[in-house]
Amino acid sequence: MGFSQGLSGLSAAAKALDVVGNNIANSQTVGFKAGSVSFADIFAGSTGMGVQVAGVSQNFGDGALMNGASALDMGISGRGFFRMVDEAGSVFYGRNGQFEQDQNGFIVNKTNGLFLTGYQATDGVINPGAQVGPIRIPTDDMPPAASTKGSVAGNLKSDDKVIPATPAFDPDNADTYNYVSEVTATDSLGNKHAIKVYYVHTAEGEWKAHAQDSTAPGAAGGWSEQTLKFGTDGKLTAPVTLNIKGAAYNGSAALDLNLDLNITQNASDTQVKLDEIDGQAPGKFNSYQVSDTGEVIAIYSNGKRQTVAQVVLADFANAGGLEQQGNNLWAETSQSGQPFLGTSGTGSFGNIEGGMLESSNVNLGDEMVNMIVYQRNYQSNSQTIKTQSEVLQTLVNLR
Repeated sequence: MGFSQGLSGLSAAAKALDVVGNNIANSQTVGFKAGSVSFADIFAGSTGMGVQVAGVSQNFGDGALMNGASALDMGISGRGFFRMVDEAGSVFYGRNGQFEQDQNGFIVNKTNGLFLTGYQATDGVINPGAQVGPIRIPTDDMPPAASTKGSVAGNLKSDDKVIPATPAFDPDNADTYNYVSEVTATDSLGNKHAIKVYYVHTAEGEWKAHAQDSTAPGAAGGWSEQTLKFGTDGKLTAPVTLNIKGAAYNGSAALDLNLDLNITQNASDTQVKLDEIDGQAPGKFNSYQVSDTGEVIAIYSNGKRQTVAQVVLADFANAGGLEQQGNNLWAETSQSGQPFLGTSGTGSFGNIEGGMLESSNVNLGDEMVNMIVYQRNYQSNSQTIKTQSEVLQTLVNLR
């Protein structure tokens, strides 16, 4: 019986050393999770029969984040797994965030070519209710779009000189206005239009704005005028919007822009600048990046950025029940439960860090100590076998 106990101890210690060796070997593997051995006794009647390996569990704690080498590298801080599928539709889960684009524009894992899944955007908008599928980064050019609405923000100096009613406002006569600002808009073909807005201080607490599409003024100069009235708190007493209409230009549709004036009046210097405006010139696809919300953003030559997809994360009620598939991947089992999906930073999910990678969570110091302990355990079990052998030899030599 002593032989079987010692042999079971040798087997268990050897298995534990295998796990330690695997941990040490993968101490530099991106997203690797360290394993640990659980032991259980073997009992028969009133005498123990030795030990057995009850199982190998994994520590799903976070590894440290480090800088990645690719724009598509991603690291997860907190709970969650990347959800990936193969060409047959089989689903796998992992924490290795080393991704790249394949020849068809899909985001794939570098180590095994699995497709990363998420929500594909439509016209830059993510619909969380859409079907989850492989993420593709489109490299099409961004088409032009006409500017239809925008806004400017700033301040008009309250003690600036009041301009008399005569002579009348004349953009060519600087004495007939106090300040001029310029906004760049685009038409339906992406042509740039310079929108000039002139501000005239007509009375205390009152200004007049004159705006024109100076690139293609249109009929009668295309002037738009609005009065701005300010209260004693320096704020507009009513919202002010300039509707600026231009003429067709180089084959485009005529510009029709509503420009909101979000302006205050106080003793600070006059300064008015563009706040925001829609529309864009045509743009060539340049590159992409991943935001900290897991959004994949395409970057174009016209300076515009557009969300093209968002990565989804998966989590499980019992991550320890996942089945290892090799290549740093896991698969769902009945013990893990079904996955639930979400996005970075929502609910119980962790955060996706763009441009980062999660390193292995193996602690080399702990593993070296474990190796010494299991080695001593192996030696001790071999000693029990040797002792049992000597006892049997003594019995054989009895006369």
